[in-house]
Amino acid sequence: MFKIAAKSLAFVAAGGIAFAVSVPVASAQRQEISNDMRKCGAGAAGPAVQVEVSGFKANTGRIRVQSYPATKGSWLEKGAWINRIDMPVSPRSGKMAFCVPVPEAGTYGIAVRHDVDGSGKSGWNDGGGFSNNPSLSLLSLKPSANKTAIRVGSGVTRISVVLNYRQGMTIKPIG
Repeated sequence: MFKIAAKSLAFVAAGGIAFAVSVPVASAQRQEISNDMRKCGAGAAGPAVQVEVSGFKANTGRIRVQSYPATKGSWLEKGAWINRIDMPVSPRSGKMAFCVPVPEAGTYGIAVRHDVDGSGKSGWNDGGGFSNNPSLSLLSLKPSANKTAIRVGSGVTRISVVLNYRQGMTIKPIG
């Protein structure tokens, strides 16, 4: 018997007869979602990550929060993100909170990007941060999956991410 997977169907040939069977596909991949804080509130079932983002350079532009599998072949790879929240910046008291559901308990990484001018393109004035707040440098803007990996259980996991911005020849939090 051999299987060929195509989106949500697998074509199975056995004894010269072919038929289609439904198989689960990573449909949780690449979903742009709204920031529904109820999914991280009291009594929320999860699994989800509540992300508190602080250290904004400005109250302008857009913020993007993305979850990734914390594995070498997927972490920060183009198109490998699971859920994405993208919205205007509006920090109250210099912080914003996000609720990022994940498909199941496991190990994930969170990446945050502050597009200061809202252009949709990366620029020198933009900021970013990651789960576990690893140190960044101009030579190392993408920390490894090991440095950013967080364990998410069946409930809600709470983390804080401090944004980093270019300041001269360094990348660090403002202030």
